[in-house]
Amino acid sequence: MLDQIENNFKWHPPKDGQPVKYQLLRDQAKALAVMIESYCPNSRERSLAMTKVEEAVFWANASIARN
Repeated sequence: MLDQIENNFKWHPPKDGQPVKYQLLRDQAKALAVMIESYCPNSRERSLAMTKVEEAVFWANASIARN
């Protein structure tokens, strides 16, 4: 478990190919965010949906960086 904690809380410099993956994920998430903004009424639920899209990108990027 200590190894996992160490890995989760250290800086992970980008490796070959990772920046491209990060950008592709961000591009797709942005497209979804634009759809949510366009189709969903301004509401708490829309705000939560946007937050979850941001969280998904964060965790997807963390998966790439950490593994």
